[in-house]
Amino acid sequence: MDTLRGGLLWLGKRSSIWIRRVPIVPSSLTHADRMHGLRRLRAGIAGVAIAAAVTGCNQKQQAAVPTAPPPEVSIVTVKPQPIPYQRDLPGRVAPLRIAEVRARVGGLVIKRTFEQGSQVKEGDVLYKIDQAPYEVELQSAEAVLAKAEAALVLASQQAERLETLLSRQTASQAQYDSAYATQKQAEAEVSGARAARDRAKLNLSYTDVRAPISGRIGRALLTEGALVEQGGTANLATIQQLDPIYVDITQSVGELNKLRRDLASGELDRLAQDYANAKLIMDDGTFYPSPGRVLFSDVTADPSTGQVTLRVLFPNPSDELFPGMYVRARIKQGIDKDAIAVPQQAIQRTNDGKAEVWVVGKDDKVMLQPVEVGPIVENNWLIRDGLQPGTRVVVEGVQKISAGMVVKPVPLKTETAEASQAEATATLAPQSEAGAR
Repeated sequence: MDTLRGGLLWLGKRSSIWIRRVPIVPSSLTHADRMHGLRRLRAGIAGVAIAAAVTGCNQKQQAAVPTAPPPEVSIVTVKPQPIPYQRDLPGRVAPLRIAEVRARVGGLVIKRTFEQGSQVKEGDVLYKIDQAPYEVELQSAEAVLAKAEAALVLASQQAERLETLLSRQTASQAQYDSAYATQKQAEAEVSGARAARDRAKLNLSYTDVRAPISGRIGRALLTEGALVEQGGTANLATIQQLDPIYVDITQSVGELNKLRRDLASGELDRLAQDYANAKLIMDDGTFYPSPGRVLFSDVTADPSTGQVTLRVLFPNPSDELFPGMYVRARIKQGIDKDAIAVPQQAIQRTNDGKAEVWVVGKDDKVMLQPVEVGPIVENNWLIRDGLQPGTRVVVEGVQKISAGMVVKPVPLKTETAEASQAEATATLAPQSEAGAR
């Protein structure tokens, strides 16, 4: 309720507004003019009171709105740790050993004794060639040997007799020399006949075509009734040894030379010699269950591609790997003892493709930090440059932050971090080893 106090107009306790009292109407106006002016004054006073009331309500509502808490983000604190230097390289599967089954003698194939695609052992009979001609040859050679042995007996007796007569001076020296030479000739003929007999026996044994190595045999390339020529090059079947098995992978000469320089300078540590440092990535993206071990790298580069072949040995007990298969191999070639890495989701990309991360400062304010990234290792990006040990990097919650914003950092839960670090430490070679493979 408005009142007049000491020349001022009071509009009520809520408005807290005083209006200085002024003459409402001059005394010279008529009664109708005075009433009209009074109505206008009261309307103005009512509008001022309403505005004051609305202002007071808005101030009360603004005072009631609470301040929003800083957003919560998950972070990792960067620290040096041993991380394996690994590469994903293409490769093809190759058998450990491969042998073509060939006949050593000619003849008619009368029997095949193996199942195609089965496992065979070294020395197993695979084909049988007609033995009849070689049995006849053996009999003939034995007859020639018997004849030579009989001639040797006669020549030996003659030589002994002439030796006795020569001692009694009843035979000449020439007669004895001739008998002695005849004996030696008979001995040579026996040796030749014996060798012919052994060769005939050997040819007879060759009619059983045997497996030269143990492994899995492929399809039969000749069937019963086929004629094998003497000294021919016909392949009867192929045997491949598949457990263990090779994977030949290729790597550029530049990468291999850089790796060797890093190992020689100590920037990377060598893996233990007996460590299984390779894994296979199958066509569906899964890993082959058994790890492999790099045996050596070739000493010759392919002049057309500039690639060097590395041979890896993998166990293959269930014959899951076949020769000629295309695979990708993830190879660990060294250990970086003081590497810095962050999870993949922490890396952001600018419009021009450069990498950057959100970092939390000492006052819990976030800002973007450009970084130089290396390869991906175990779902982590290796950081070549841009981060120092102790830096707090935002991994989760980047969608709700902006530069300069205060955040609430909480540690990221990583279940496998300690296990990965322990594995990397276990792969280190003894410090006494030096040089690159």
